[in-house]
Amino acid sequence: MANNTLTHKDRIAEIYSKLGANERAIVDKQKITVLRNLFILMVGTKLRLQFTGWLQYMLPVPPMLVLFLIAGIARLLGGIQAAIGFAILGSILLTVFAFDLVTVKFRLRPPERLPKRKDHMDLFDLMSSRRSCRSFQTRNLTEADYNELMESVRKHGAETKLGKSNIRFEYVSAPLTVWPTVNATEFFVAIAPLEYDRLAIVDVGRSLQKIVMDATGMGLGTCWIGPGADHKSIMQHLGDRFDTKKDQIVCVCAVGYKSSFIPMFIRIFNAQFYRRLPISSLFFADPQMKEPLNVDRYPFDKFERNYEICQWAPSSYNGQTTRCVAVTNSDGSTRFDFYAVTASRYYAAVATGIWCANWEMGCETLGIHGHFTVLTAEERGIQEKECQLPKYDISWVLDEMH
Repeated sequence: MANNTLTHKDRIAEIYSKLGANERAIVDKQKITVLRNLFILMVGTKLRLQFTGWLQYMLPVPPMLVLFLIAGIARLLGGIQAAIGFAILGSILLTVFAFDLVTVKFRLRPPERLPKRKDHMDLFDLMSSRRSCRSFQTRNLTEADYNELMESVRKHGAETKLGKSNIRFEYVSAPLTVWPTVNATEFFVAIAPLEYDRLAIVDVGRSLQKIVMDATGMGLGTCWIGPGADHKSIMQHLGDRFDTKKDQIVCVCAVGYKSSFIPMFIRIFNAQFYRRLPISSLFFADPQMKEPLNVDRYPFDKFERNYEICQWAPSSYNGQTTRCVAVTNSDGSTRFDFYAVTASRYYAAVATGIWCANWEMGCETLGIHGHFTVLTAEERGIQEKECQLPKYDISWVLDEMH
């Protein structure tokens, strides 16, 4: 009789407790196998949706189905008003889902205007206002915009690099398999040597960021894409412009005209990625990165909004993996050491390069002259292990005459 008072969960626990060690091991192994298979199924489904271009539209579907299920249960139990309420909420999500499919996935929508140029904005406002564009219009760049953009690529591609390895940016006009960006058909593919060279990866971020800012001034939308790019499909479109024995793809950047038709998932995705760490968590006055830099104190106050535009610099999944230590040397000179706070060999290095570009462009706008250099730990006056984090990348040194 006592067993009749046990819950289903209690009965399972009682049976499990009576099993021998070997039997328990078998049961536990079966549980792990089921969970592993379920996880593999979920990940596989997610990847299939992601790289077939459907994941961006599926956000409303699970809550929509749950709402309709609750509405059905409420109706069976006689809760007419509750059923109607849940059904209305489910219908709203169904409408959003259908609208996104029709206007974005299947591109049945009215033509959109070309965005206005931003030539009137100064560099700092331009950088602070830039946002990643993840939904593009269905038109290609005009000939004038294409030519101007390619001139930017040639200009910044020819600039002196921080490293010794060659990098390049290949233009691809094709609907590459990328995520979460939708309707992007024009890209720059950043290519570095197959043999790993961290400074070359930093150079990718530095040079491509300058191209991105030129595009932003033209009124174009851009989106850095790292883990969300399918390299296999990209290499197919590159053809003989890519040598698998010598080259590697670092990242891609979508470029085009921003669309006002944006799937719900991407709207929520964008909102999460607009947040930034405070400047006090990014710039420091000591190598241990415990004392925030007082950016209002001389000589660091002269750099004004440079701190802000680094704060707003893009990074993979908005990880903000770059930090900076400001140093006043014994001779009175000033320098800024840039570090990565994760062990990422590629995306953290690209993010450091983006900071370098923003810092460099900001200083040029302010009329402050300096140069980048790589210093040893001894030259920086610290003891540093090879695998130590944060990982030092490069320094910007104020020229003596300034």
